[in-house]
Amino acid sequence: MEPFLLDPIGDLLPVYKPSGVRIHPADDDGVPDLIGWLSAQPGVPAGTVPVHRLDAPTSGIVLCSADPNVRREASGWFADGRVQKRYLALVFGRARKKGIIRRKLQDARRQRPLEAVTRYRLAEALGNNSLLVVTPETGRKHQIRRHLHGIGHSIIGDERYRSRRFKSVPAFPGRLWLHAERLILPDGTLIEAPLPEALENHLDVLRAR
Repeated sequence: MEPFLLDPIGDLLPVYKPSGVRIHPADDDGVPDLIGWLSAQPGVPAGTVPVHRLDAPTSGIVLCSADPNVRREASGWFADGRVQKRYLALVFGRARKKGIIRRKLQDARRQRPLEAVTRYRLAEALGNNSLLVVTPETGRKHQIRRHLHGIGHSIIGDERYRSRRFKSVPAFPGRLWLHAERLILPDGTLIEAPLPEALENHLDVLRAR
């Protein structure tokens, strides 16, 4: 599946990024990247690049812009926690109805641990697994993945932060089960991206068991 454009918001261009697509180009290993894809799209202004990051295996919304001033302002929203972010994650184990994870995470660039806060609530129990709605309040690298792994609820399909106890998942979709489904901008603008078909189909299989 390729990325696709969502409805523009002024000079901001929301884009749906599929799982397996990087934000930035890396070594010539054949892995697609969002910046390269944007540069090849007719009608997309030259110099359009992402405002923020999303892990390569995670699908969902990425805000982009060709205007450096707009990018600078929007980047500040994310840095200041003024963008409300919501993810869906399918994790191993039976999670509590809701929880707050407050645990500092080591930052490799700054060489020190940084404050990190992640909230979650149980959307649905599916056998021995749990579908969570996750709202990170900070934006540390791999924050959701690291925090959920740390409380014993690794995300299904996470090759880096693997579960130590749970392994077999029926109809495993072959990807990280994490989707950035919603952003709410400081002015209240809501941006949504539907759950990918592969993840929706996986939920249908688990619900039918």
